[in-house]
Amino acid sequence: MNLEIRHLKLIAAIADTGSMTRAGNRLHLTQSALSHQLRDAEETLGSRLFVRQRGKMTLTAAGERLLRSARTVIEELDRAEKEIRDTNGNVNAERGLIRLSTECYTVYHWLPPRLKMFQQKFPSVEFQLVVEATDYPYESLLNGELDVAIVCNPPRNRRIRYTPLFEDEMVVIVSPEHRLAHKEYAEPEDFADETLLLFPPKSDSSLLNEVLTPAGIAPRRIQELTLTEAIIDLVRGNLGVAAVARWAAAPQLASGAVVGLRLTAGGLRRNWAAAQLRDKSAPAYLDEFVKVLAQLPLTACVPDFEKMELKKYRTMRTRRRNVAPANRVGEPPVAIGSR
Repeated sequence: MNLEIRHLKLIAAIADTGSMTRAGNRLHLTQSALSHQLRDAEETLGSRLFVRQRGKMTLTAAGERLLRSARTVIEELDRAEKEIRDTNGNVNAERGLIRLSTECYTVYHWLPPRLKMFQQKFPSVEFQLVVEATDYPYESLLNGELDVAIVCNPPRNRRIRYTPLFEDEMVVIVSPEHRLAHKEYAEPEDFADETLLLFPPKSDSSLLNEVLTPAGIAPRRIQELTLTEAIIDLVRGNLGVAAVARWAAAPQLASGAVVGLRLTAGGLRRNWAAAQLRDKSAPAYLDEFVKVLAQLPLTACVPDFEKMELKKYRTMRTRRRNVAPANRVGEPPVAIGSR
């Protein structure tokens, strides 16, 4: 196509004003430049676009046809320019998609309130939860299959930028009737005769890699489950023990449905971060989403639970000091705090 936008604007201006002079004033062109552009358009099309009748510029049939297309094109361009300017002035108006995954299934329980909060501010940005990338978040990021991954104890990689989110604690949960329920913390040897319930893959288990394997301890049996609820229900039924994030089992710990023990005397804590590629061309809303995650970390959701657990722990310690050793065996189990 040899016609240009300037030609279309010229046709519209002459048709609207009916005068070369007034059209030139609208377009800020001299009458000579205007006449030259009109002649150029007519020569390109091989057809007259206007005729002068009684001192007024009147469209020919070819000019009428071109004007209809010119108005459509000009209106669409004006609309596109306005949307782009509005978007540049207001990042909230930008449309987009965030492909998101986590390195741990339990973190999906933490996400929904934050997704909702973000979309209240950015209603035109949608989410796609890429659950199949849970086991391989870094590879998926580097392969361009994810935009953000929520990861634990991340390795260093120059291509990936990490934004710290929160720290959580892994606790061992057992049934109130379990033999370990009265202990303050679980030691590696406590797992030797147990059925250990884990999230897959077991090769990524912090409990195995950081506690049991270095101590030379292997559980009697390992069962992998992807659902936090299923793991907690089996623990409640005294069919195994598990190590989960304290916040993931907070309601059950607070109600006494399961008992929580620190993992070793020093506890086992994890650092979580939002990982994204170092990409200068990434949309601005992506950084805004990470800011929402960082500004409202997981620990902000369960402060009352931590205080409740600490109170229970102190109450239990007081009871132990006041009860004779012979009576401690019958002492009811309680959930134990960690701080």
